[in-house]
Amino acid sequence: MAFRFEELEIWMLAVNYANDIYDLIEELPKNEKYNLTDQIKRASLSISNNIAEGSGAVTKKGFCSFLDISIRSVFETVNLLHFAKMRQYITESKREELYNKAEILVKKIRSFKNSLK
Repeated sequence: MAFRFEELEIWMLAVNYANDIYDLIEELPKNEKYNLTDQIKRASLSISNNIAEGSGAVTKKGFCSFLDISIRSVFETVNLLHFAKMRQYITESKREELYNKAEILVKKIRSFKNSLK
């Protein structure tokens, strides 16, 4: 038996995106462990968490609310990537790579959300 969310492309993309962020975290300075690192981990995991949680909603409207939170978590993650780049913790090419993945993720979540209506 599979849970509904496990069959969703957006959930898998979100899990893979969080995994990419976790790989990036290894490059961040140890003094950021409880600040930037913790924040970006929570934001990136929130994307797939909200897709999974929303898939159990009773109504389509309820699921859409969780998808909106998921999109906002993508935006939060992108913001944190900009900050990490500004602090020179990551390269521009790494920020751009993750930015592009975030754009695709948001487009696919929005498209899926529109298909629910």
